[in-house]
Amino acid sequence: MQNKVLNLLRENSRISCQEIADRLNISVAEADEIVQTLEKNKIVCGYTVIVNEAALSGAKKVQALIEVKVTPQRDGGFDKVAKRIALFDEVKELALVSGGYDLLLTVEGDTLQEVAGFVSEKLSTIEGVLSTATSFQLKKYKEAGKTIEFTDEYERLKVCP
Repeated sequence: MQNKVLNLLRENSRISCQEIADRLNISVAEADEIVQTLEKNKIVCGYTVIVNEAALSGAKKVQALIEVKVTPQRDGGFDKVAKRIALFDEVKELALVSGGYDLLLTVEGDTLQEVAGFVSEKLSTIEGVLSTATSFQLKKYKEAGKTIEFTDEYERLKVCP
């Protein structure tokens, strides 16, 4: 039952316990207990909203994906460096990944220069960081499984003989 509740929360984090109960044919108290257990056990770590930044008027945040190559630390592997990087407010997401680099960060700032300054003044000076590669996000099409930017309805091309 926990997985079913989790799937409903993934689909819509604002879903009420009443609606969870109705959809899963359980009591509201049981739905509430499952949600509280998920939160207490850190399975659900928070709730968020998906924002179409392009639709906002005014100043928009700059996002960058930063690949980081690090030297694993004795008695901690990549965790010690990752914990240090996670402390920066600019870092919105951080993951250990396989491939040509070790960590993948999503970083946010007000300007390109602010993100570049974060990389040169904060990130690259951390002990264990060997190299970084920064890609600036130009346009977001999909986030957390939700399509953001496509507004035109799909129309199949007409085929004429």
